[in-house]
Amino acid sequence: MPDPRFWLIVPAAGIGQRMQAEQPKQYLRIDQRFILDITLSRLLDSAPFSGCMVPLHPADRWWPETEASRDNRIQTCTGGAERGDSVLSALHAMAEQVRDDDWVLVHDAARPCLHTRDLSNLIDRLGNHPIGGLLASPVADTLKKARTGEFPEVVETVDRSSLWRALTPQMFRYRLLVESLEAALAGELPITDESSAVEFSGNMPVLVEGRPDNIKITVPADLALAGFILSRI
Repeated sequence: MPDPRFWLIVPAAGIGQRMQAEQPKQYLRIDQRFILDITLSRLLDSAPFSGCMVPLHPADRWWPETEASRDNRIQTCTGGAERGDSVLSALHAMAEQVRDDDWVLVHDAARPCLHTRDLSNLIDRLGNHPIGGLLASPVADTLKKARTGEFPEVVETVDRSSLWRALTPQMFRYRLLVESLEAALAGELPITDESSAVEFSGNMPVLVEGRPDNIKITVPADLALAGFILSRI
């Protein structure tokens, strides 16, 4: 059997409501470049991907302005209402190109600060694993569980010793990821990332420690922080 190949999916169909901007957050700029362009170039120039699929919103009007739209390594497809729908749409669009045991890496469009060493470490650590896993960072802050209300009150301090922040990329075998997402979506299970879908299928993804500055741009303050991080890596 030939060695498994590596494929990349970067879902870009979200509208980024919390950014309070006129365009989705992946189309905001850092140093005159779209966040999506920074994200895609950092990944595609750092690992031996056989191809890349970017699910887009049906009404997307910014993609033609990107550098990525002129990159022949990248294909696009129509995304869905939620992240899981978009990733599954991309997996189906890639079906004729990808083998069942190939690796698929899924990375957030608005997470441009991935360090290339973390990407290499993820691929090296999981290359012979039957399932796959994800970059993650051990929780450093003290965690409080709260009672909801106008003035949230602390119910308890949560033991953080076994807690990790899930990051991306998340890397899984193609067929396993397709079947896991299909089953989770059909069962209306709460899919917050690809790992959660794989977990629902009864498998246990591996955690590979990554840098905590691999942040996801979610609110306006994150934009300046991401710019600072990118200037240092």
